[in-house]
Amino acid sequence: MTYLLLLVGFALLIKGADYFVEGASNIARTLRVSPLLIGLTIVAFGTSAPEGTVSILAALEGSADVAVGNVIGSNILNITFTVGVTAFLSPLMVESSTIRKEIPFTMLGSIVLLVLISDVALNGSNENLLTRSDGLVFLAIFSIFIYYIFEVARNNRTETVDDEPAPKTGWGKNTLLTLGGLAAIIFGGQLVVTNAVKIAFSFGMSETLVGLTIVAIGTSLPELVTSITAAMKKQSEIALGNIVGSNIFNIFFVLGTSAVISPLPVDPNIFTDMLILIGVTGALFIFSRSQLRISRGEGIILAIGYIIYLVFIIMRG
Repeated sequence: MTYLLLLVGFALLIKGADYFVEGASNIARTLRVSPLLIGLTIVAFGTSAPEGTVSILAALEGSADVAVGNVIGSNILNITFTVGVTAFLSPLMVESSTIRKEIPFTMLGSIVLLVLISDVALNGSNENLLTRSDGLVFLAIFSIFIYYIFEVARNNRTETVDDEPAPKTGWGKNTLLTLGGLAAIIFGGQLVVTNAVKIAFSFGMSETLVGLTIVAIGTSLPELVTSITAAMKKQSEIALGNIVGSNIFNIFFVLGTSAVISPLPVDPNIFTDMLILIGVTGALFIFSRSQLRISRGEGIILAIGYIIYLVFIIMRG
């Protein structure tokens, strides 16, 4: 039964992502808002819902290793495997504003997280802890990001190209597609994660390893499926905006909210993963500067990088 529910979850994720991208891109064109901004906000928030749900529930249940490992593991997977596979299938065009602001903002989030969890090294504390005040700092930065996005959206409406074809479907259908797709993504993600964790624990995996691998992969499936679907529909701005926006949501909103609910002790192994996250974010920034696109070759490099990372953390245990 567990394996059957896992397959049902995958099916919901795939079909939900298809409807979600179609509805969100149509709404973007109707509102005369850049698809990139829709990707950074509506799509990113929707595909980050499984990470948010899992990490917040883990914080409530005292499973800090799952809460923190889920976010860091998901962000590494998003930047390497999700971007890599999506770019391999359809090279991703990168808007200059994404390079200048959004990708560095994800780097800022990773660096701030690394500093805030380094209590032993910086303060001489007995343990590394993501405190409630750290969570409030994250939420404050997140609110600034949301304000910036809405300002860009407001200014962007007057700059949208006039010859953009209007969507054939109406408001009602587009809203239904978007909300229905989002519901399928969230429910499908929950089915995948819940049943994948049951399978993982049955094989004797540790909580940290489960958070970094099974849970991270499961909760990142919406980003992966949605970005691939968007790329196949030639909506590369939604594809990349979804990935970058999801990483920003994961660190500032998901971890911020989780830490406010319950302070999160940090596993010492996580510091290696944090350095890897900062490194792959830097690689994404460099790749995105090459001819304002992420090519198939660069996508292959990123995807292989994730496979190497996965082997490393499984061997580490």
